[in-house]
This record gives sequence, structure tokens and C-alpha cells, in this order.
Amino acid sequence: MSKASRKLLTVVAEASLESRLVSLVHQAGAKGHTVSPAHGEGPRGQRFGDMSGGNIRLETVVPSDVAEIIIEGLESDYFPYYAVSCWLSDVEVVRDDRY
Repeated sequence: MSKASRKLLTVVAEASLESRLVSLVHQAGAKGHTVSPAHGEGPRGQRFGDMSGGNIRLETVVPSDVAEIIIEGLESDYFPYYAVSCWLSDVEVVRDDRY
């Protein structure tokens, strides 16, 4: 079985940002993404129910250079203005052509 190294980029944000974040991810070069509802608590306290529409968790598996482009977009256009968190994980994928 052949495996390739990729990055799993996870973004948690206000649900109202979903379409803009999906656009950012695909414009950066991602071939796909997954979005699911999210709720929880962070350093500023619980965010469950305080924003209309709640939160989403957007995940994409991408090469390192694509992850960096997405993070740069988040840093310049979203972090200063919205409740957005992200993290990056190393992953190994099978069927490398899909990522």
C-alpha cells in the first residue's frame, strides 16, 4: 500500500462564514472539504448558541503549500475580524491523487 504525507487543516468558525471559507479553501488549491456543525468552549468561554447559526468545523486534506496559502488567507482576512480557530495536523493518505 502506497501512502503520501499531507496536512489536515481544521478550521472552526461562525457558520455564516461557511461559503467564504469554502471558496478560500478551493481557490487555494484544495480538491475537497468536509463541513460539519460544531460547538464547544475555548479561551473566551462557551460559544454555544451565542451566534445566530452556530459554528462549523471545516476540514480539508491538502499538500503543505496549499495549507500555507489557506492559513495566510485566514490570518489576513478572518482572524482579526471573526471568531475563527484553526490547527494543522500531519496525516498520511492512501489514493494520493484525490488530495
